[in-house]
Amino acid sequence: MWSELTAQPLFGIALTLCVYLGAQLLYQRLRTPLLTPVAVSIAVIIALLLAFKIPVADYQKGGRFILFLLGPSVVALALPLYNRRAEIYARRGPILAGVLAGALTSIVTASGLAWLLGASKTVVLSMAPKSVTTPIAIGIAEKIGGLPELTAPIVVLTGCLGAMCGPEFCRLIGIRSPAAAGLAVGTAAHGIGTARMLEVDRLSGAVAGLAIGLNGLVTAFLLPLLFLIFS
Repeated sequence: MWSELTAQPLFGIALTLCVYLGAQLLYQRLRTPLLTPVAVSIAVIIALLLAFKIPVADYQKGGRFILFLLGPSVVALALPLYNRRAEIYARRGPILAGVLAGALTSIVTASGLAWLLGASKTVVLSMAPKSVTTPIAIGIAEKIGGLPELTAPIVVLTGCLGAMCGPEFCRLIGIRSPAAAGLAVGTAAHGIGTARMLEVDRLSGAVAGLAIGLNGLVTAFLLPLLFLIFS
């Protein structure tokens, strides 16, 4: 009976939504970045699957529908971007330069560190699109020979770390401009980081939303080119 229940697609959807709602309420009460709802939800769901011996394949029957919503959720970030379009357009030069620098830095540091630690070529390629939003990162990994199953959790982990530490790190190193902070976190930590920046400042969130799309576009063109050059 239990296995039949967990095998239903509705189980994965209901579990995800209930856990996330609880994590969101906890975050709103305590207001600490260490309890970012996405990170807490991931930890709780993993713990529940292990505790009740629920196969990941059963959870994914419903979880994949949640994954499908990643695309529309990124598109929804166009609203704050449209509302602050004049301020963003005035900074178009620095924004484009920052996204290009961020994309290159992300690719080189992630892949370079994996290579220096002796990782296989497949792992190195899977690490490369870590700062791109998940749907794009998975597509890039498939095209260049990486493992989408490895790329997806790395991308999510990157986003969670960016949401937890990004705004605080920007303040620590002296970044005071909301646009600059949003650009940095959006480029490095995609949608999860952008959600945090929208809480910090609306302009930061709008620039971070733009950075997601631009970083995805730049990386989608740049990474295969770098792969061809170095291979």
